[in-house]
Amino acid sequence: MLKQDVFLCNLDDLDEQEAIELSIDQRPLFAVRQNDNLYAYWNNCPHAGVPLNWMPGKFLDLDKTFIQCSAHGAIFGIDTGKCVAGPCVGDHLSRVALKQKDNNFYVAADQHLPNPPINLRAQALADLEDN
Repeated sequence: MLKQDVFLCNLDDLDEQEAIELSIDQRPLFAVRQNDNLYAYWNNCPHAGVPLNWMPGKFLDLDKTFIQCSAHGAIFGIDTGKCVAGPCVGDHLSRVALKQKDNNFYVAADQHLPNPPINLRAQALADLEDN
């Protein structure tokens, strides 16, 4: 459970269709500005359980119209988090509750933190060391 609000960003810090990321207790999340709104999700693919971004801060498709999973190409609506194409059609990203004070956005306290995402690279390296 998140005990206090955590500052995420000032809306003016982001351009339209730009993402920002943050980690709280090893739980990565990201937010995307669209039409002067901020939409935030835990950075965890509902299909593969891995982070969505292919590089730091890179969560959107080439047209910056959708959130795209780097692991298998699933496409999610920015404003809904709903998967509209790919192996998890109909599933949703887990929304992060936000609070807004003036133009500042905070990750809201009193919400449950998800399990940390699977780090496939770290797991593969650990498996190699075990052999």
